[in-house]
Amino acid sequence: MKNFVQPGNTITLTAPYAVASGDGLLVGSLFGIVAGAAALGEPVETALVGVFDITKVGSQAWTVGAKVYWDDTNKRCTTVATDNTLIGVAVEAVASGAGDTVGRVRLNAAF
Repeated sequence: MKNFVQPGNTITLTAPYAVASGDGLLVGSLFGIVAGAAALGEPVETALVGVFDITKVGSQAWTVGAKVYWDDTNKRCTTVATDNTLIGVAVEAVASGAGDTVGRVRLNAAF
């Protein structure tokens, strides 16, 4: 095809805030996990699809298949939709302990 640009699993975005490798990044409606560190305004390679372990709200239980949202204010995942951006679904259950602060999420680049 003469109009094909790239597969789209990863793209280069401009960091709207400083990030480290493995951090979540939200640019408009695009959410992904960054491949490396970047300062505010720097380009950073970002994965838009895949399954990732991402920081989540502690004391919040997740069930398999639950919708997962990105809380851009606190830079972590949550199951609370209000004022947050849908990024994918939980692929493992997570307990509700205060120390349960990582959840496994399948990202959906369609959002």
